[in-house]
Amino acid sequence: MKPVFIIAEAGVNHNGSMDLARQLIDVAAASGADAVKFQTFRSEAVISRAAKKAAYQVVNTGSDESQLDMVRKLELGVEEHRELIAHARKCGIEFLSTPFDIGSLRVLVDTFNLPQLKIPSGEITNLPLLLAAGRSRKPLIVSTGMASLGEVEAALAVLAFGMTAPADAHPTAAALNTAFLGAEGQRALAERISLLHCTTEYPAPVGEVNLAAMHTMRAAFGLPVGYSDHTRGIHIPVAAVALGATIIEKHFTLDRSLPGPDHVASLEPGELKDMVRTIRDVEQAIGNGRKLPSPSEMKNIAVARKSLVAETAIARGTRFTVDNLTTKRPGSGISAIRYAEFLDRVATRDYQPDELIGEE
Repeated sequence: MKPVFIIAEAGVNHNGSMDLARQLIDVAAASGADAVKFQTFRSEAVISRAAKKAAYQVVNTGSDESQLDMVRKLELGVEEHRELIAHARKCGIEFLSTPFDIGSLRVLVDTFNLPQLKIPSGEITNLPLLLAAGRSRKPLIVSTGMASLGEVEAALAVLAFGMTAPADAHPTAAALNTAFLGAEGQRALAERISLLHCTTEYPAPVGEVNLAAMHTMRAAFGLPVGYSDHTRGIHIPVAAVALGATIIEKHFTLDRSLPGPDHVASLEPGELKDMVRTIRDVEQAIGNGRKLPSPSEMKNIAVARKSLVAETAIARGTRFTVDNLTTKRPGSGISAIRYAEFLDRVATRDYQPDELIGEE
């Protein structure tokens, strides 16, 4: 089993402050996470003036401003990305980001050549962005919050087309279907795409998490499936690992009481570290699936198991019976599983009570 890829999701919890952003990278690196993830967007390219805040955003940030005004304050520019990428490299943690528009995607690919990209749940029906992501040829982690299985398949068809069709090819419905079903498209998906199950609510109700959907997507598409968590605490992502999640993404913050849309559903630094440590314990505990005594168990076999033992004094030439043959510790003699095999055998020597029976 490959180690679970753990993404510490800083998102927009930097509140537009580079100092907070650098601190978030420090915390992510110290936690042992594999990557720290931010969000890359140009506010006006993503949100119209008519867009309202989500209900959770109103609860967390109030209703005095529009979604566009809220998000403008959380936007990071190209030079700020450059500085944060350098800081992440210095801290020894991968810098990952989510592009919300094609221009931002191009910055992450062409300017910074990030090793992989994350496609957010809200963009799973955004054909132009999916097409550009597929044509980037980058490995993609695709979040599926709010999506039906059919919508996930439709998104994969766009990605398969983007990864395999000529750059000037038009993504007609027939062409997308052909790309998705064809051997080349399936091979491209298998090589570059991982899916994340997700419940897009902040915080997400535990009863709506539906971790079993990971199995459904894995069976449907044959792709690695992980989990992006928005619940409170660390127990749900840990459970996802036990169910086979290959990637875990979790929001974190320096302080849940900070102003902003996502802080309340985020882990604080100590909790993030606890989650990473617990996930590493669980993935070790999953093991290889072969049912054999472990190395540490071997020394306990003789102590815990039982051997064939004389219940009473047994004279040479006497038959073993249920009255004179029993099983007792230690397990260093003939295994108690052979009890029936020895009944009616004849003892070839004398035995004292509690003496281990030898091979006859």
